Amino acid sequence: MVATAATSAFFPAASPSPSPNTGSKGSKIGATNLGVPKSKSGSGSLRVKANAQAPPKINGTSVGLASSVEGMKGGDDMPSSHSHPRTFINQLPDWSMLLAAITTIFLAAEKQWMMLDWKPKRPDMLMDSFDLGRIVQDGLVFRQNFSIRSYEIGADRTASIETLMNHLQETALNHVKSAGLLGDGFGSTPEMTKKNLIWVVTKMQVVIDRYPTWGDVVQVDTWVSASGKNGMRRDWVIRDSGTGAILTRASSVWVMMNKLTRRLSKMPEEVRGEIEPYFWNFDPVVEEDGRKLTKLDDKTADFVRTGLTPRWSDLDINQHVNNVKYIGWILESAPLPILESHELSSLTLEYRRECGRDSVLRSLTTVSDAGVGDLGTPGGVECQHLLQLENGGEIVRGRTEWRPKFANNLGSVGELPAEST
Repeated sequence: MVATAATSAFFPAASPSPSPNTGSKGSKIGATNLGVPKSKSGSGSLRVKANAQAPPKINGTSVGLASSVEGMKGGDDMPSSHSHPRTFINQLPDWSMLLAAITTIFLAAEKQWMMLDWKPKRPDMLMDSFDLGRIVQDGLVFRQNFSIRSYEIGADRTASIETLMNHLQETALNHVKSAGLLGDGFGSTPEMTKKNLIWVVTKMQVVIDRYPTWGDVVQVDTWVSASGKNGMRRDWVIRDSGTGAILTRASSVWVMMNKLTRRLSKMPEEVRGEIEPYFWNFDPVVEEDGRKLTKLDDKTADFVRTGLTPRWSDLDINQHVNNVKYIGWILESAPLPILESHELSSLTLEYRRECGRDSVLRSLTTVSDAGVGDLGTPGGVECQHLLQLENGGEIVRGRTEWRPKFANNLGSVGELPAEST
């Protein structure tokens, strides 16, 4: 009985519908606001106005007042059996409506939270955000993924050759770091740091089968092998992370140079002991190109670009120009018709000496297999390059091969696919 009385105080029982003969007072049923209890002199009764809106529902169940109640009033408006004595409890507003509204809000918020799809549409697009690479193949191969960013593509909407070369260099350094051999220099081991030795590249060969585009994720594998008594060979393979198709292959030869004297050095036994456990006896991924690179001069070069100078940002921590920068300088003298109609398919570079921040350089290019006027033919083009100091000292000799931009898909230069209707 006590429980029943308390419940009825907060949830009033339903009242019968008023008869058609009910007076003007009975017409107030369905008022839109919940009124404050108001006493009426002489009657001792209490009138409560119920909200005319439908009670809220939680999981399909109505919550709130059991029914719309006009009030409790004696006399002709309502039978006396529905009257309750006036107490402090039944003078309070009906908190069930507020409680129901708050509950509904929390349930809706929880539903929205549970419906959120936290799985990315392309997991490979996000995997590079915190991916620093890992060691595979029994500890001999280092693997790292890269997403092609919008600022890494060129006019052709594909990754530039400099972008690919930077990926090669980044994986090489991360390989040394992951192996625990990174000293205080740029890729130097602890023993190399003690002896003021650094690595310098002497030859680089790159073959590009296909260029990735913006948003693509590439997987770069790299490893090292012995090259003669004092050198080291490093190879790379760039694949499409989704299909596994090979995009680029590269092979390079590195030797040691004394950072103070700037002269080449033999490999100390202490350094050999550090790096030999990581050598992988594997054939080069790019077959050695035994053709001799031609030395150009003003008479044999078809195109010459002068006045090239390094900026402070072009220097690495060893205070010489990064080898990737040389590629951009070499292409400065490449004829524009080749750049517009062809894409670089292979690159061979021989590094002769380093370049400092005060150097002034000249870039020379000659077109070997076809003249600039014959670029409309389906065949490829080969160029010879030379990057030299103004005083004639050679920095880099190079050879580039170019294929028509649409040759892989359409077989001829300049042919574009028709728009679908």
